[in-house]
Amino acid sequence: MALLEGRSAVITGGGTRSGIGFATARLFVRHGARVAVLDLPETDSASAAADLDGDSLGIACDVRDKAACLAAVDHAAAAFGAPDILVGNAGVVHGTPVLDIGRDEYDEVLDVNLRGNFNMAQAVIPHMKTAGNGSIVLMSSIAGQAGGGLFGRSHYAAAKSGLFGLARALARELAPDGIRANAVAPGVIDNDFTRGAMTRADKDAIAATVPMGRLGTSDDVANVCLFLASDLSSYMTGAVLPVNGGLLIA
Repeated sequence: MALLEGRSAVITGGGTRSGIGFATARLFVRHGARVAVLDLPETDSASAAADLDGDSLGIACDVRDKAACLAAVDHAAAAFGAPDILVGNAGVVHGTPVLDIGRDEYDEVLDVNLRGNFNMAQAVIPHMKTAGNGSIVLMSSIAGQAGGGLFGRSHYAAAKSGLFGLARALARELAPDGIRANAVAPGVIDNDFTRGAMTRADKDAIAATVPMGRLGTSDDVANVCLFLASDLSSYMTGAVLPVNGGLLIA
């Protein structure tokens, strides 16, 4: 069953083939969606979109730039119609101890992870309001629930916990417009999000503490994004869904 047949999706941070964004785009296309893949200009989002089997489009966009977000969403809407779905997946992580975090690194982490999702929400909401429906899925992290501790430190935890509040506030404000907003909180995912800073030995040590006995995959998280984007979750808004194999059970 194609859960997203005829729908249009915008997915940020989708250019890295091993990442959650690309896995989500691939799954959405398989379920009938038309997908705009957004990523930084230096990332070949057009090539990533070309690797998807279905209606897809790559758009260069730095989510820190509100004007770029508005232009990217307008581009996607012109190609595929008003976006029904936003997956705010663009993110960056650093494992720097609190006393060593400088202004530039702090701004990068907060601006990409938190401001970027706010910018993208502002860009898609007018389209969704006009249509009278929509689903916004924000990619948070176990770090926002546990206060970091696995790799991302204080600035990353602050940004990712901020996404819980943003998702809940959007859910409350936009429900009368038929727009749902939820967040996903992945645990440690076995991809290259840390750009090699988390070693295989680090990952194996964490996997040994996970009740399910393994790290997550990008596809594990994509499956939850599909659930939240589709009508399977039609009466869910303001929720935070953990995808961590039992590493954090609250």
